[in-house]
Amino acid sequence: MKTYNFTLILNGPDVLDDEVLDALCEAGCNDAIFGRRGSTHTAEFDREATSFSEAVLSAIYAIERAVDGLCVVRVEPDDLVTAAVIAERTGRTPESVRLLITGDRGPGKFPEPLAWVDGKTRLWQWSDVARWLDERLLDRASLGGAPEFASALNGALEARRQIRILSLMFDQAAKPDDDLAFTKQAVDELSTLVRQAADALVA
Repeated sequence: MKTYNFTLILNGPDVLDDEVLDALCEAGCNDAIFGRRGSTHTAEFDREATSFSEAVLSAIYAIERAVDGLCVVRVEPDDLVTAAVIAERTGRTPESVRLLITGDRGPGKFPEPLAWVDGKTRLWQWSDVARWLDERLLDRASLGGAPEFASALNGALEARRQIRILSLMFDQAAKPDDDLAFTKQAVDELSTLVRQAADALVA
């Protein structure tokens, strides 16, 4: 058994409410520190498990079963990273990471950035960087598939959240078929795809 540290971003009832905290502790979440970042609720876990995936999924299930309306929307660390964050996560200096990015050091073909912020700061997908480190540098210090799993899980959680929003929009529309850019059948098909993705995550 290993101890895995991760943070879950939550939506719903206030996790600092005494009754909510009691319910979470009774559900086995006494290995988490609950808090807020502004108006965002968080749960930072140090959870023992046989794998990262088991640790994260068991925490999600415990939280969502413990309190009605409380749901997990994302797991951190985030999948989008700057060069500075890459350096921090890999234990390298910023200059070392810069040289890997430019190809002046290492095997070259560093992953392309996923996006640019204000035309200056580049953002990479951590799972892409982690896989490159694994395959090109044989650097497994922070890998083991955890970045790829977290990226897939966050995709499934975001899809679930958006489907709930779409369903609410459909229910509130006066003439759903005329006023919306989607149909109830399309939402149902999306739900099926998300369930299939979730089944694949735990298979």
